[in-house]
Amino acid sequence: MMDDSAVTTFNPGRDIAAVQTRYDATVVQALQGGRSLAISGAERSLLRRLAGEVAEIAARPGEAEKRELWRRHNRLEATRPVIFCDPENGWNEIIDPAHLVCHGQLARWWEMHLRKEIFWGEQMGDDYTVEPSFNVFHIHTGGLEEWGLKETIIGGEKGGSYRWESPIKSERDLDRLTFPRIQVDWAATQRVAELADSILGDLLAVRVRTNWWWSLGMTMRVAFLRGLERFMYDLVDEPDLVHRLMALMRDGTLALLDHLEQQELLSLNNDGSYVGSGGLGWSTELPASDYAGHVRLCDMWGFAESQETVGVSPQMFAEFVFPYQLPILERFGLNCYGCCEPLDRRWHVVKQIPRLRRVSISAWASVPVMAERLGAGYIFSWKPSPAVLAAATIDEGRIREDLRRAFAATRDCRVEAIMKDNHTIGGNPRNVMRWCQIAREEAERC
Repeated sequence: MMDDSAVTTFNPGRDIAAVQTRYDATVVQALQGGRSLAISGAERSLLRRLAGEVAEIAARPGEAEKRELWRRHNRLEATRPVIFCDPENGWNEIIDPAHLVCHGQLARWWEMHLRKEIFWGEQMGDDYTVEPSFNVFHIHTGGLEEWGLKETIIGGEKGGSYRWESPIKSERDLDRLTFPRIQVDWAATQRVAELADSILGDLLAVRVRTNWWWSLGMTMRVAFLRGLERFMYDLVDEPDLVHRLMALMRDGTLALLDHLEQQELLSLNNDGSYVGSGGLGWSTELPASDYAGHVRLCDMWGFAESQETVGVSPQMFAEFVFPYQLPILERFGLNCYGCCEPLDRRWHVVKQIPRLRRVSISAWASVPVMAERLGAGYIFSWKPSPAVLAAATIDEGRIREDLRRAFAATRDCRVEAIMKDNHTIGGNPRNVMRWCQIAREEAERC
């Protein structure tokens, strides 16, 4: 069984596949070991109390107002800057795993999720929308992380740093790659869904929904399979290897997306779903006009990035990366692009993406330059530095100044301020609350 700290990592971002794998393992190990997934009476009572609080928050008029704010924002109407904060690893310091009440591992996952929703609704102070629903994952094996070869991770315990040994040593190893597959354990999935429904179904709508990917950018997986330094040399020394590897990644990704679509495993993300590298998916433009209940890629937000190639020239990015991402993004109804990599130097390439709507402006990008380029034609998804929240006592003056300067420079844009990528919040939950409060004040001021 996984350690208790893992329950706090229900976050969008790079480790979402690993989180769901650990969640699956919790269920599968219980079933294979002959243990019941039953949750004790005391745990049921607690989960029901928490779910009731979530339902009450979701029904408040303010939540409906925030949903409409996101819809207007996502269709590029002029609104005040939208504020969203997901402290990611900082959740460990907001809701200490040692203080969770439930003892069973599955119940602890669910308790953490409900407590996060309550904190978002009652204390965070941003524009996150609390929904009257409760999602459980498909229990499955496989996914976009599985290509037949696997890197060896060295280190990384308890969220620390790590390095890895990559399995692709030469072009011959490309023949050992296999396309990723997904196999759902429908019996186990149904058992978990029925359990959740029996406990929470009269309070929240229980849904079976899985985030099958975070990014479709592929270069993170390439970096693990080949090694980042080696990949950089390959761009000059082994260009044919790079093209062949990227083509394999593209074809395998498209094949898996086709499978998910054909097997009706996709879910709409035009609601409060986290999309791209920050922002909520509320949209009146999705699903497509001919949607008839079967979710297709054209009914969804898509997302790609290429943070690993931040040091690569725009010309090399345009030759070795973007042509392989484009056929994937062409399948989606609306698109998001970028994460931590600054897009200043490659915007002329990225802007070719069809139906591109949300563009990440990282802490390393020029806000004034990108404001001029995006104007009111895209969502300016600004990511201020998370370092401002890492100390126990934050510099509120600096935070306010940074926000005021950015909002002034983007006055003619469609702006969202996204606080994320927090490894720590200085052990002080008040830090995120104050950041949201200051951001709201400056957004309304501007």
